Amino acid sequence: MTGSSQVELLARVQKHGARQAVVATEGVFTYAQLLQASGGVAAALLQGEKDLSERRVALLAPPGFRYAASLLGIWRAGGLAVPLAVSHPRPELEYVIDDSQASALLTTREFAERLAPMARERGLPLLIVDIARLHQAGSLPEVAPGRRAMILYTSGTTGKPKGVVFTHDNIRAQMTGLISGWGWRPDDYILDVLPLHHSHGIIIILLCALWSGAVCELMPRFEAEAVWQRLAGGGLTLFMAVPTVYARLIAAWEASSESRRAELSAAAAKLRLMVSGSAALPVSVLDKWRHITGHVLLERYGTTETGIVLSNPLQGERLAGTVGRPLNTQHVRVVDEKGALALEAQPGELQVRGPAVFLEYWQRPQATAESFVDGWYRTGDVVVKEQGVFRIMGRSSVDIIKTGGFKVSALEIEETLREHPAVLDCAVVGTPDEEWGQRVAAAVMLRPGGSLDLEGLRAWAKEFLAPYKVPSRLRLVEHLPRNPMGKVTKKQVVALFEQ
Repeated sequence: MTGSSQVELLARVQKHGARQAVVATEGVFTYAQLLQASGGVAAALLQGEKDLSERRVALLAPPGFRYAASLLGIWRAGGLAVPLAVSHPRPELEYVIDDSQASALLTTREFAERLAPMARERGLPLLIVDIARLHQAGSLPEVAPGRRAMILYTSGTTGKPKGVVFTHDNIRAQMTGLISGWGWRPDDYILDVLPLHHSHGIIIILLCALWSGAVCELMPRFEAEAVWQRLAGGGLTLFMAVPTVYARLIAAWEASSESRRAELSAAAAKLRLMVSGSAALPVSVLDKWRHITGHVLLERYGTTETGIVLSNPLQGERLAGTVGRPLNTQHVRVVDEKGALALEAQPGELQVRGPAVFLEYWQRPQATAESFVDGWYRTGDVVVKEQGVFRIMGRSSVDIIKTGGFKVSALEIEETLREHPAVLDCAVVGTPDEEWGQRVAAAVMLRPGGSLDLEGLRAWAKEFLAPYKVPSRLRLVEHLPRNPMGKVTKKQVVALFEQ
């Protein structure tokens, strides 16, 4: 392979050769075809130059072969990839393009019309990936593993989205930790139903598959019936998704006939591993999924900035409500509010250090500096460690409610409320209160035909919440506001109580 031989992922793609790599609506493609197409993308981006030298290339493409070829092509040209969200409206796309200072926009025919006005207004080249017209790559630059590779945008809980910068080494460390921890094999076949502007869909699924020599099948979007149909079709060994996806799959299964349920359950049971992440997994969802498929979902924990940090075991007992132990590429510690190491079973902030941790926030040196202490990344997540196993209490900024001198985990209260037979889902937040500091407030979605009043909720939750102040504010909502990854947007839930 000419050019970027120092980036090990590309060397592995070359080694996998004639093996199937990507299955999508465009067709079935081998690793050799992926290598050739990515080289063509790189040549088109370079336009005779020797190296993009980390210039940013914003990528908007549907999940599939062209996306994979474009991502690798940006790297082979020496560029810094900036994946855009196909679901985002124009203002959000423009924000990422402008904040990243993109030098070019790379897209496919489906999205060319959307990006064309933005390209014209900024004087940026708009390149359309047409696999049939890509030319053979010539000489490509050597790309050192320590160079910047990708910027993923994350809003966190406050302020405008920040660009999280990864080097090729960062991505390699994230992949190798997961491949070792979850036993990825060349004969694996994974279905990717997640958006490709987050690390879950890109690194954890697509790139881990390509590193391993596995097959990654990409669906254009998540649809519960389509996923069940694909599971029933057989051949899959891995499935990874967010809790919302599993909840919707459960609802679709429950709506099926008895004979269809048996067929779907048998098909899902054949997979070797199913993983849940990117949000807290309700125990009720874990239990229902185990009943339906026989799988105990492997729950794990990570952030955009760190990749996956903690994971339940591939082999051995997976404890409901916990996220396991550190992966072998990650170093973690738990510190109290004074910065001292927390004691066993004492809540504290999880901090992470290691080669998988991101390099910087793009063009935000102050935010970068404030996110680290003595080389440890401050996740902002409060955890409890008991006998080496971690349990997430929530974000210190939104999920830890300080009421009456106690620290209450909104996630734990939500988990208890979901056990009520009338509750479909809920979100718990803290609202200001002069006497208690904060009150516990719950927004509750009822099941169809379910009924619930405030006094009934108080009585039901009293034992769990004592001696804390029980939920004193209640809103019944038709839908809880969520982001594209299925996470509840707590800021919008807080706004419900400010109306």
